[in-house]
Amino acid sequence: IVNLFQVKQKQFVKIIDLKKGNQCNDNKDPVLERLELLGFRVGESLQVLEKGLFGGDPILVQIETSRFALRKNEAERIFVEIINEH
Repeated sequence: IVNLFQVKQKQFVKIIDLKKGNQCNDNKDPVLERLELLGFRVGESLQVLEKGLFGGDPILVQIETSRFALRKNEAERIFVEIINEH
């Protein structure tokens, strides 16, 4: 199990957990809510397409036909298992 930011380019992964940010209180995390609305849900598969040149930030991912650029602090909240190496 790794967070999404640790995944290499071209790898396919499956989301197994989403963590709230440390600064958020118990009930609401607006970043997590936005990610879930975009389709980042437990059980969903996605592919890491590209990572930024400087430290890997931002990270470009694809879920089905949609592409999203995530900041490091967003990607680190999404925990995944690697489905295959590409």
